[in-house]
Amino acid sequence: MSSPDTGKSGATKNARFFDNRQKYLMFVHTCSEKDTVAKRVGEELDFLKPAPPALRVFDGGIGDGSVLSKVMREMHGRFPTIPFYIAGKEISLEDIRISLTKMADRLFEHPATVVVLTNMLYAEAPWLKPRTTAGQKAMVWKEVALKGTTAHEFDQQITGLNEFLGENWTTRHSEKTGNPIYEKPVTLVLYREDHKFLLHDIIPQRDNAQADFDLVIASQPYRLRVPPELKARNVIAPLVRALGPGGRMLGIHSYGQDPGMELVNKVWPDDSPFTSTREDIFKAVDMTLGDEATNYRCHYRSDDDAIFRYHMHTLPADVEENIGTSTLYAAWNAAIYVAQVEEERLDPSKLASHYLAASREILQRHDGLWFNDEAYVISRK
Repeated sequence: MSSPDTGKSGATKNARFFDNRQKYLMFVHTCSEKDTVAKRVGEELDFLKPAPPALRVFDGGIGDGSVLSKVMREMHGRFPTIPFYIAGKEISLEDIRISLTKMADRLFEHPATVVVLTNMLYAEAPWLKPRTTAGQKAMVWKEVALKGTTAHEFDQQITGLNEFLGENWTTRHSEKTGNPIYEKPVTLVLYREDHKFLLHDIIPQRDNAQADFDLVIASQPYRLRVPPELKARNVIAPLVRALGPGGRMLGIHSYGQDPGMELVNKVWPDDSPFTSTREDIFKAVDMTLGDEATNYRCHYRSDDDAIFRYHMHTLPADVEENIGTSTLYAAWNAAIYVAQVEEERLDPSKLASHYLAASREILQRHDGLWFNDEAYVISRK
């Protein structure tokens, strides 16, 4: 998530709200979005028909790995004997470190798993190949065959990768957009050494990796205020092209029309960040794909099927008359995070205490705080 264009240049132009780790972590740990999104992704597993040699899943922005690890657990429950190829992109070094801590248990429970992480762009990551010749020459490719048979042994070896990540998973800000981009493309491949023979045809090879995913997850992959044409061109269309026959891409973004947005509008009455509906995305993707669009299907569903809700964690006592300051801060933080309010509007000297009073009013009116997300599916025929 990030902020709208403000007419300024450089990094200030598109200062990305979610790059603030403290606000991001507060949102993640005080709201049920990760659990709810993982449950929604799990519903797509009913439609998958994996073909040998593996069930292939791509997460277009793994964040802290919470959604992906939960999905992998459900995958194991449904497909306990099928090898998995799990790939994901993430630009944040801290998120990659956190995500990797969740992989030791996954590799223990489902040994026939290949995990591939990269910092490349959406148009590059599914194929593990930079678009430019210079990027291809500069790419860092590291393959790690984890030794042992226990989650503890795997965790120790994964933790040992921190120095490698610190040296290579580095970023800079784009002069054009202000968004963080990689300084050099990196691909990290993990699997269990004792299953290397079984995974031989699944482990990707440099300059010869394939996409053909059965499932692509695209949860909050773009800034809300970006025009749908840019969302389609830079994010969704490349992910759709990465689908294999019968594959499905699940997109999820914030929808609004909830108490969270009511809270934001208490402070900024005219703010309206939710500029693109799923139908807008479908039309933009269709235009971007051109003649290729006939190979794919956009699944038009009713609002009852497409829109789902998640909550901020509160106890009944938390939303009574004397609401604690920490609860008010958590509610405010969640509301401005979801609405992707840019940093420059959050100056406490300009807000005074109005936002705390607004948070209290909204919490009491709705007996808590909840948000709407919108999901949409595009499949390959």
